[in-house]
Amino acid sequence: ANVDAVIIATPDRLHVHQSIAAVKAGKDVYCEKPITHWQQFEPLKQLAQETRQRKRILQVGTQWLSDSIWHQAAELIKEGVIGKPVHAQTGYFRVGDWGERGMPIDDTNAKPGPDLDWEAFLADAPKRPFDVSRFFRWRMYMDYSGGPCTDLYPHNFTPIIKALGVTFPETVVAVGGKYRYNDEREAPDTFAMLIEYPEGVTVAVLGTIANEWGLAPVIRGYDATMLFEGPGIVIQPQSGVKKERREVTRQRSGSDHEHMRNFLQCVRSREKPYSDIELGYYVQTALIMGMLAYIKGKVVQFDRKQERIEI
Repeated sequence: ANVDAVIIATPDRLHVHQSIAAVKAGKDVYCEKPITHWQQFEPLKQLAQETRQRKRILQVGTQWLSDSIWHQAAELIKEGVIGKPVHAQTGYFRVGDWGERGMPIDDTNAKPGPDLDWEAFLADAPKRPFDVSRFFRWRMYMDYSGGPCTDLYPHNFTPIIKALGVTFPETVVAVGGKYRYNDEREAPDTFAMLIEYPEGVTVAVLGTIANEWGLAPVIRGYDATMLFEGPGIVIQPQSGVKKERREVTRQRSGSDHEHMRNFLQCVRSREKPYSDIELGYYVQTALIMGMLAYIKGKVVQFDRKQERIEI
């Protein structure tokens, strides 16, 4: 009864169930990304409904969104400074994955017991005998992870969706594979997706853990292009458009500390946090659709009226 809020930092598959339980218990929640595994769309939908109905604060741990430039970009786009948005790109690139080389088996002799609850770890994943690699290096396996799409892209994709002000996608396609770490690993190490929104804007989300050279985020409109560089934002007019190049200075740098500070402030004030459940719902829906498009080799669509993914 004396607990006001909980922080959820467990393997992906557990996030949504623990968040729902906390919300139902009347607690506010800070949940690390991704808020669900890629097989958990229905629980994601339930979490959004429960959080709304119970008026709980839920902050998704997409810390990049604590940088004010994304909130400033959202206002500028709403004001029409780039004209109608038509295209955006974002990427996440690095070498290695915590699930491949950087996530060690801490205890090769570990066994289920009082300090290791294998059934709790599995949650709603397929049941199987205890496996020490799956327990410690769970990011390698599709039953518990999704590779770059769900493990990394919530960070770089969420700010773009915030800036654009879009909600659910219309269509998603994706390709990828195990191009570098093709041994015991199941999850892809390279993943590219195109997301089409009914507002007439397409977002390209690209990345790999096989190379570290990055891709700068860009939002393109009919009249100008928004670049996230220099003092924060640079707005570059299209040729022939009678607008001046403009620079916008960021009001606040982002950090893990700022993201948590915002959550605690919202617990007190009941204001909407930077990365609230609605934004998390939209982002995770698109990423789930991307995973399903990749796995099934199909175009995946979203029925907005029914809030349902269609393959």
